[in-house]
Order: sequence, then C-alpha cells, then structure tokens
Amino acid sequence: MDEIDPQLLRVLRAVADGGSITRAAAALGSSQPAVSQLLARAEERLGHALVLRGGRGATLTHAGQVLADHALHVQAALTAAREDLDAVGGLSRGRVRLAGFPSASSALVPAVLARLAATAPGVTTTYVEVEPPEALELLRAGEVDVALTFTYVGDEVGAAPDPALVTRALGRDPLALVTSVGASGAAGAALAGVRSAGTGGGAGSATVDLASHREARWIGGCPRCRGHLLASCATAGFVPEIVLETDNAAAVVGLVAAGLGVALLPRLALDTTVIPAGVRVDPVDDDLARRVEVVVARGAERVPSIRAALDAVRSAAHLLDGPLPR
Repeated sequence: MDEIDPQLLRVLRAVADGGSITRAAAALGSSQPAVSQLLARAEERLGHALVLRGGRGATLTHAGQVLADHALHVQAALTAAREDLDAVGGLSRGRVRLAGFPSASSALVPAVLARLAATAPGVTTTYVEVEPPEALELLRAGEVDVALTFTYVGDEVGAAPDPALVTRALGRDPLALVTSVGASGAAGAALAGVRSAGTGGGAGSATVDLASHREARWIGGCPRCRGHLLASCATAGFVPEIVLETDNAAAVVGLVAAGLGVALLPRLALDTTVIPAGVRVDPVDDDLARRVEVVVARGAERVPSIRAALDAVRSAAHLLDGPLPR
C-alpha cells in the first residue's frame, strides 16, 4: 500500500478551507504549480481523484475529504512526537496558541495563562480574541491550538458535528437583564419591568420575564448574541426593537445607565464591568444561559503542551460559578 504523505493532508485541508488551489498554495507559503504537481502525483500514486478543478476554484472529492479530515489529527500527532522527543532529551518546551471570545478575555483567559505559566513555564503561549465562529475557523486552519467558545441552546439544530474537532463543556454562563432604574415615561415602565425582589443598583433574586420589556428599546451584541436575543424574545412572544449594537460590555452598561435601552449580558462580562448606581442587574430564565466550551483538534490532547493548556482551562472553570454582580 502506498504511504500517505502528511504534506498531502495539509494541502487537501488548505484546498478545502480556501476553495481553490491558488489560495491553498498561498496559505501554505508555496506556489500554485508546486501544489498542483503534488496533487497530480498523489492522485496517480493512490489511484483516486482527490480534487475537482473548475473555473471558479477547486473542491475535494469524497476521497479527498476523507484524507483532509485526518489533517489536524496527523499534525497533532507529529507535534506530540516532537514534544515527547524533546522531553526525552531533557528539554521542557512547547507552544500553545489560544483563542477566546471577548468576555472570556477578562475573566477566564488570565486565569488560564497564569496557571500555564506556573505549571509549564517552558511553554510559550499566545492569545487572540475572536468570536466563536472565527475561533473554530482558526482551529480548523491549524492557526490556534485551543479555542474557548460558547453556544446557546438551539445552536446545534441542523449543524453536523465536525469530526476533526473535539468539544468539551466547561460550564454554564447565565444571562442577566440590565436595565436603568431612572428611566421615565412609557419607556421607563418597560425598563422597570415586573420583579419579585431586588432593589435599584443590585441583582434581584427572582427571574425577570423578557415579555415585561416588550416595549423597551434593546441593545444588541455580537451576531450570535443578537440572534439569541431575537430567538429568546420570539419565544416570549414579541420582536425586540434593537436600536443600538455593541459587543463591548462596558459600553452596553453605559448606554443602559444613560436610559437608552435594556440589554441581556452574560455573567462573565458583568463580572469585570463596573455597574454604576441606577443600573439593575436581574437574572433571567436559566434556559437562556450560554454554554462555555473548550475545543481542540481531535488527537491534540496527546501533545504535552496542549494537554497542560486543557488542564489549565479546566482549573479555571470554577470562575463560571457564583452569583450575579451587585
């Protein structure tokens, strides 16, 4: 049986991600003729067509996709072998490239990086802040090793799991309704809502029904959070009037404090945001909470540095517990 060159797997993965041989070559730092020749030799040697070439680019055949799905796993195995060999030689080194979403940057990520620095001082770490869809794309492209992401209930509907990735749950991040106590008029009545407990400036003990704020002006966040807001309000029987959009939690709280709208924010974002007097933070139904997850390439846990990073992530998961800020 002919051996499969790991470089072929990387090329096929790049073609799948880029949609053309030219873009795949650019991503790999190679030339288009060199990549085309490698694919042609591989197809002849293996006896399978791997790429369908067309005027608008290139797509993988079923055989090509089967091989491409192994690319991340093989790369992880090669990296693990390199680090294991270094360890045998008395070296203590490695690299972990971490990606995470904005509200994780101020709460989870510092704890993860500090833990890694303490337990694996020889490991070099980098971090990039991106929303979950972009983090997963970076992971598939082999540009990061560990991705902190979040999902909402319903995100998985119609979505096929990626066989190249492994996702592990870390915990739930509850959402809260952030409103202004000092609003007046009809908007003020919507902002005040109906609550069973709690006083201005703090977090109430009873959940708030979103429907009690159907007349309010709303502040939206990132595209995924905005979609979740729309879906949650639809379940409550209304369409929210979204008049402002920002994924900066401090900006959202400032806009709410100015009486310009109400918003749903996750506890992770609120934990590191100053809540001024006159702003309420009240829990909503726990079914609206988002799930915080860590994602790696299949087989990546064999890499010592990535295994250490996952241990650090799990050690920081307790930060998802606790009450809403007051």
